[in-house]
Amino acid sequence: MKRIIFTAILCAAATGVFAQTDSTRASADTVKRTKIRIGISSEGAGFEPKYKNDTTIHQHSKAPGFRFGLTFSRFDLGLTTLIDNGSFTLSPQNQFLRYRSWKSSNVGFDVIQFGYRFNSSFKIYLSGGFDWTLLRLRDNITILPNQPVLTYRQDNIDYSKNRFSSSYLRIPLSFDFRTKADADGNSAHFVFGPDGGFLLNGRVKQISQENGKQKFDDTYHFATFRYGAFARIGYGAWGIFAKYYFNDMFENSPEQKGLKNFSFGITLGW
Repeated sequence: MKRIIFTAILCAAATGVFAQTDSTRASADTVKRTKIRIGISSEGAGFEPKYKNDTTIHQHSKAPGFRFGLTFSRFDLGLTTLIDNGSFTLSPQNQFLRYRSWKSSNVGFDVIQFGYRFNSSFKIYLSGGFDWTLLRLRDNITILPNQPVLTYRQDNIDYSKNRFSSSYLRIPLSFDFRTKADADGNSAHFVFGPDGGFLLNGRVKQISQENGKQKFDDTYHFATFRYGAFARIGYGAWGIFAKYYFNDMFENSPEQKGLKNFSFGITLGW
C-alpha cells in the first residue's frame, strides 16, 4: 500500500505539472489585449491621458461536448471511521473491530472517465478507479477467512501492525460545478454525486516478532457491491472530500448489521 500511495503521489505531481502547462497555454491563447489612445486637450484644464496601460482579460472557456479518456485525478487521502447503527461507538458484538482512528485510512483515485461538459461552469462525468479502506485494529486478533460469518480468533501475540482492509473498484457519478477562473487561473470546485463500488479483495496484514510479516486474502464478508454518496469542495488543485456508504459494510454476517463506513480527508486533482 505504501508503494501504491507513493506511486499515486508521483503521478499526481506529474499530472499537475502537465495540467499547469496546458492551463498556461490555454490562458495564453485566450488573452486579449486592448490599447486605448486618447488625445490631450490643448486647454489643459480638462485634459485626458494620452495612453492607458494594456488591459489583459483572461477568458477561460471550454466548448460543450463529450469527453472520454484516461486520467489520474481525484486522489483521496483521508481517515475512515465506522458508524454502528448511527453511533460512532462500536456495539458490544463489534468491539473486536476496535481500531486506531489516526492510523485507519481511506485511499483512492480515478484512472478513467467519460462525461459531458455543458459549459465552462458545469459538467457531468462517470469515472472509474480504485478505493482502499484500511482499518488498523487495536486488539491482537486474527480475522479468519472462509467462515460462514465474520469470525475472529484471539491471539497470544503482540502485533506491531494488525491491519484489516478492503479494496474496491469505485464508479462515482460526478456533478461538477466550478466558478470562473480568478487572475491566477484557479477556480473553486463543488462536486457531488452517488458512488458505487465492486469488491476486489479483502486482506488481513499482520507484523509480529513471532511470525514476521503475514498476509491473508479473502472476501471476509465485505459487501460485494457498496453504494453511497460523496462530496468534494476545493480551490485550484486541492480540496476536501467526504464519502458515506448507505449499505452495510459486511454482508451475510448478522452480528454486523447496521455497521457502515464514513471517510473524509483531502483530495488532489479534479
